Amino acid sequence: MEKKNKIAVFPGDGIGVEVVREAVKVLDALAEKTGAGFALAYGLVGGAAYDACGDPFPAESLELALTSDVVLLGAVGGPKWEGLDYSVRPERALLGLREKLNLFANLRPVNVYDELIEASPLKAEIVRGIDILIIRELTGDLYFGQPRGVRVENGRRVGINTLVYTEEEIRRIARVAFAAAQQRRKRLLSVDKANVLESTQLWRDVVTEEGRAYPDVELRHMYVDNCAMQLVSHPAQFDVIVTTNMFGDILSDEAAMITGSIGMLPSASLGERGGMYEPIHGSAPDIAGRDLANPLATILSVAMMLHHSLGMPGEAEMVETAVRQVLRDGYRTKDIHHEGAILVGTAAMGDAVAARLLP
Repeated sequence: MEKKNKIAVFPGDGIGVEVVREAVKVLDALAEKTGAGFALAYGLVGGAAYDACGDPFPAESLELALTSDVVLLGAVGGPKWEGLDYSVRPERALLGLREKLNLFANLRPVNVYDELIEASPLKAEIVRGIDILIIRELTGDLYFGQPRGVRVENGRRVGINTLVYTEEEIRRIARVAFAAAQQRRKRLLSVDKANVLESTQLWRDVVTEEGRAYPDVELRHMYVDNCAMQLVSHPAQFDVIVTTNMFGDILSDEAAMITGSIGMLPSASLGERGGMYEPIHGSAPDIAGRDLANPLATILSVAMMLHHSLGMPGEAEMVETAVRQVLRDGYRTKDIHHEGAILVGTAAMGDAVAARLLP
């Protein structure tokens, strides 16, 4: 009997529930077409988990993640839980998954589909053909550094977060980035703020040292503020970008808007085994439950899962081709809709992609 790939499914909060439902629909269609085996097991994380048991990342969910081949995640968080203590906010589940699964490399492809050029806020001649891979370090930086918190000093509240990077953390993400560049156009840009932050001067030094082992890759360095401007004014210059946790968080969201909608961008978080796959958008509580969310980022995250973690590149290409065909046929959710296109909801978009996979 063919081994079934075990997928831990965490729909999470808000539109996460809706977009994951459509991604699973596509997985089901792929299994029907190819005979591939998938065993899905569902768990709670984020606000949904807090509401159910008072913990955004319960032990059962961690165990499910640890005993699965991969994790498929929707989105976590929302205004409903913003008043909670940081220790039990929904986002702790996301950080906990990254930490406990040792997912240190976040891959965020930024592609502009020809069919969606007019959805971009930038001119067509600037964005046409854009194909960028942003690699974000995921387990260091201000997000995990100690000490952290809010305390009272001399009668005043002081907020503290610590930016820490070890040489080993920088080397391992640099190796991922150089290897990725070798498979693409052999250009790597490392982004830092070495002129004012000693921790990122170390980042620049270590990335440069690692680069000597990859003589076929052209390495450049750029300060983060300049990179933010260049992403908007001249994005075509970039191939692979590697950067810190916080800078990567910001730059990848900025790059997402080049495509016209954050609802189009998937991501992969990788470590020594398995991986976690999720759209880069949030839970969007303002449109949750209204059949308005774009599920394509989550569906494309499934394609990344098939390619990077499950060893199924052919099936990954089938999913990507189905998405391109749906866009070519004129189907659009509200975030990418334009006059003359076929406006569809979340479920209908998932149906359309799944239909193009079925025999």
